[in-house]
Amino acid sequence: MRIPLERHSSKAVYLQIRDRLRRLIQTGALQPGDKLPSIRSLAKSTRVNKLTVIEAYNVLEADGLVEARQGSGYFVSPAKITCPDAAPTFAPPQDVIVSEQPPPPPLVKEWKGGSYFNLYMASVQARHQPGMIDLSSGFSLASGLEDLPRIARRAVKQVAGSLFNYDLPQGQLMLRQQISRTLVQQHGLEVTPEDLIVTNGSKQGLSLVVQYYVKPGDWVIVESPTWHGMLSLLYNMGAKVIGIPMTAEGMNLELLEKNLHTYRPKLIFTVSTLHNPTGITTSQAHRRQLLQLAESYDCVILEDNAYEGLNFELVPAPIKALDRKDIVTYVGTFSKTIMPGIRVGYLVVTGQHYQPLVERKLLSDIHVSTVSQAIVSEYLASGHYRHHLAHLQTQHLQSRNAMLSALQRYFPPSASWTVPNGGTFLWVQMPAGLPLSEICQQALSRGVFVAEGTPFFPGQQGYPALRLNFTLLPEQIERGIAVLGELLKDYLRKG
Repeated sequence: MRIPLERHSSKAVYLQIRDRLRRLIQTGALQPGDKLPSIRSLAKSTRVNKLTVIEAYNVLEADGLVEARQGSGYFVSPAKITCPDAAPTFAPPQDVIVSEQPPPPPLVKEWKGGSYFNLYMASVQARHQPGMIDLSSGFSLASGLEDLPRIARRAVKQVAGSLFNYDLPQGQLMLRQQISRTLVQQHGLEVTPEDLIVTNGSKQGLSLVVQYYVKPGDWVIVESPTWHGMLSLLYNMGAKVIGIPMTAEGMNLELLEKNLHTYRPKLIFTVSTLHNPTGITTSQAHRRQLLQLAESYDCVILEDNAYEGLNFELVPAPIKALDRKDIVTYVGTFSKTIMPGIRVGYLVVTGQHYQPLVERKLLSDIHVSTVSQAIVSEYLASGHYRHHLAHLQTQHLQSRNAMLSALQRYFPPSASWTVPNGGTFLWVQMPAGLPLSEICQQALSRGVFVAEGTPFFPGQQGYPALRLNFTLLPEQIERGIAVLGELLKDYLRKG
């Protein structure tokens, strides 16, 4: 395919490439699936640097018009998948779970849906099995990162002189400055570099905060369901856990207040935006009320926003943005938006708690990998991060709509699910009495790995549910949901 262009400056050619391809796609001259000229050939024919062509393709990709396929080049994106016209029906039981002891360890070594460790290990193994459809993990599709190797090489070259030196435990100043600007511009969270601690993924940040605030025997409040990794961390610390049930709007605040009064917990753990595992995002009013309750009962808040930036619509500013008494610690990460293996997260800590947490960070691992910090810093500085987020949002929206459509077609009418406005997960509430562990094992034997909801409840005491990762290719979603739906309907027919 030839794209005739006038001879102008690199910027003018970039605009011509972008606009000409956009018109060709929008008018139907280029059809879904059509291959675009290679970066090399288009750069040669237009006599511009390959980076100019890459920038034009990146913008089109962020707009959802084209997609990059590893090793194959750029193609016109498939036709958009629309969201099914159906209101969410998520209305779970409102039972508070009080769990003073962790659940007993599983009696078998192979995965049976039990612990966070078993589920994580099984998920990693599943992703290395050819043909396996992994509906369990929270990893985004590994696409839109074709420019990352080049950025990584440039980043390493720039910090070559300091690669073999120790660094600050709170993280490199340049990276903290960039993160603070991103938080202000994209999330309305006004912080300074002196409020930030760069961590080895958000998991380390969560661990540091829990170890700082919580002692064995202390009560901690979590949403029910919640991220199962936090439950394992709390139980390992010897904490006692109270699970406040989720509603369609977030944690049940009426029940929260009752349990704050009764148990006087040390900490509230919440995922306010794109909640793991339900995908729910709370309103500004809900966040404000939760903060007021925490202040009234002198309880700190740990706000985990691992999925920030993956929202399809505008979301309220974090709870931390409302905090005037330094009782909220905010946790973020680049593991969900750039890549899990980059292992760069951060804490936002204000007031007197900052220095003690920096000291704990020093004792934990001295500092985060200099190379990882440099790569993230360069990715932010180059402007690629903003384009990459837009690409992920477009791609995830397509995948979410594909899963919602598949659920409507294949799942039994007695199942209900959330409709998240971003992130990677949705949550399916199942009818009582189904042997979900057995169903998950049968699905695994048919090449579909899925996480049942049991590990996401304190003491594994919740209602039957499934956590589904929708960030897969539409054809994988179609097959995976079809297999699950068939198994569920078979069991329901058997009574």
